[in-house]
Amino acid sequence: MVQQRIEARAVPARPRSKVTEIEERVRKALADRRVVTRDIETEYEEKLSLGNRVADVVAAFGGSWTFIFTFGAIMAAWMLFNSQVLKEGAFDPFPYILLNLILSTLAALQAPVIMMSQNRQSEKDRVRAEHDYEINLKAEIEIGQIHKKLDEFRDAQWVQLVAMQHRQIEYLERLVQEARGGERAT
Repeated sequence: MVQQRIEARAVPARPRSKVTEIEERVRKALADRRVVTRDIETEYEEKLSLGNRVADVVAAFGGSWTFIFTFGAIMAAWMLFNSQVLKEGAFDPFPYILLNLILSTLAALQAPVIMMSQNRQSEKDRVRAEHDYEINLKAEIEIGQIHKKLDEFRDAQWVQLVAMQHRQIEYLERLVQEARGGERAT
């Protein structure tokens, strides 16, 4: 028992988690009656550095059919020009060593840039998911509050209906008593 107390004290306090921060933001938004929706795309785009913007442009172009067709045409032209047009004085003859060097360099540069763009996209997706969670949490809390208000309203109506029913029963009992009293008189 003493050992458990010592171990319990030795465990450091956990830092507040992201979920707790989101819940706190939602609580404040509910208390202030303000919306939590915002334009995530615009906010995220405003924070991008020049390198991130370049990575996105390179990834968008490098992953397009335009790039594939353009690059294929350039390679075909390079090979045709060096093999057929400059048969004797070709600056990059048949094994196309210079072309291979250019392709390797392009691949070596393009791959990390595309990976940076993918990492940024995954961060953007995480921010978007966090925002969706925040909105869903607020909606869930508000729906719960509406249910609570509806339950309170229904309960209040039941109380009114029961009170009204008691008054009607009392009125009917008086009518019955009056009717019985009138029957005795006749």
